[in-house]
Amino acid sequence: MNLKEIIVGIEGIKAKGDLEINITNVDSDSRNIQENGMFVAIHGFETDGIEYIPSAIENGAKVIMVDEKVDLKKINIPQEITLIVVPDTRKALPICACNFYENPSKKIKLIGVTGTKGKTTTTFMIKKILEKQGKKVGLIGTIATYIGEKMIEESARTTPESIKLQKTFAQMLEEKVDVVVMEVSSQSLKLGRVDGCDFDIAVFTNFSQEHISKNEHPDMDDYFNSKLKLFNMCKTGFTNADDIFGAKVAKLAKNCEITTYGIDNFCNILAKDITITNSYVDFKVKIESRNERVKTCIPGRFSVYNSLAAICVCTKLGANAEQIKQGLEEIRVPGRSELVDNKKELTIMIDYAHTPESLESILQAVKSYTKGRVISVFGCGGDRDPIKRPLMGEVSGRVADYTIITSDNPRTEEPDSIISEIEVGIKKTKGQYTCITDRKEAIKHAIGMANKKDIIVLAGKGHEPYQEINHKKYPFDERIIVKDIIKNMPNKNK
Repeated sequence: MNLKEIIVGIEGIKAKGDLEINITNVDSDSRNIQENGMFVAIHGFETDGIEYIPSAIENGAKVIMVDEKVDLKKINIPQEITLIVVPDTRKALPICACNFYENPSKKIKLIGVTGTKGKTTTTFMIKKILEKQGKKVGLIGTIATYIGEKMIEESARTTPESIKLQKTFAQMLEEKVDVVVMEVSSQSLKLGRVDGCDFDIAVFTNFSQEHISKNEHPDMDDYFNSKLKLFNMCKTGFTNADDIFGAKVAKLAKNCEITTYGIDNFCNILAKDITITNSYVDFKVKIESRNERVKTCIPGRFSVYNSLAAICVCTKLGANAEQIKQGLEEIRVPGRSELVDNKKELTIMIDYAHTPESLESILQAVKSYTKGRVISVFGCGGDRDPIKRPLMGEVSGRVADYTIITSDNPRTEEPDSIISEIEVGIKKTKGQYTCITDRKEAIKHAIGMANKKDIIVLAGKGHEPYQEINHKKYPFDERIIVKDIIKNMPNKNK
């Protein structure tokens, strides 16, 4: 594509060199630059893109875009390279990405789901229902990117960088996808990764304290306002009326037609007569002017909210009651309140909960409907926020009936040191616990002590099929491990 076409819409451009050059690829990662490429140097949290300009040129870049704050004397761009200076490269990149891939999101239905929790499950629910309707659906989110049933790649982050995102949309368009549903993180909104995306529908699931740090959001206002941006990018929105911040969205998103859903407060789409067990949840909701009984095999009150969000979106896109009911009953989301079928008929749940808030949420949820004990098995990742370790220990000790502290992804840290830090927190409670470093042995211990009334929550790893130790990922799929353990154990639970 001609360079002039790629930079259309960027204000305040200063350029030196040939603007009629034909560009074959655009990226902000110098490793991805190929012959006749364009490198956009972005100042990141840990590294500065200008440091990688020589590498990008070596890989074939013919155009370099930099921020106007850069000292041009220090970067020493060769004469034959076209240099483009813009006020803000982070804002310019998504414009270039949309132009380069010819705005693919304008040619497909695009649904964005934002919120602190529930994004992943809600997007999977929407995808499943729309597939029952006969649509070909693309999904972009925390777990992976899918086109229909085909997984394109596992995800490195919830919402990809703009250039990768537009490339993915283009691929989906080429493969005749009808609808794309994607998780939209607050960071992607704040940093402009989704700028230029033509959203048709936005969803707000809920809001709680998370992602507050110097590299993310300085405070809750910044976090909320970042999420609110999604509703200024589309005409139709759905929001949770039972969430204080969700209710604010309806008032603050002036140009978006908002429909509310909920359980407790006045709303447009209301769930009634709710039943929650340790293997499913069902409720009544009005679909197509009739009260329908809907069931989903993801237990917990939060599943009602996620289901309501999916119902709102899919009804808007023409799904009927039968398609909605079938989709929700059949949905299984990898590592999100995922129940593992087993011959002992034990209730074993795998969940991605890896923060104090998410661990408390899942343990409280299962405690509300479990007749027996809640057995919590969890650890904390190495080379990550150590402050949360004792907090998670305290949460599990306070909520669960029994806790097994174990290893997660220790990475370069000693697993026993991490466990000791978790133990500091659990000792503040009266909760019963034990420490078993080997995660497989910890799971085996939990299964060995459980009966059919209990629930085992394997928290932290969720959809991850590996355990990371010293920069190496070893196979560790908890679904397979659970089944192998039970296969080799005598069946005492009758």
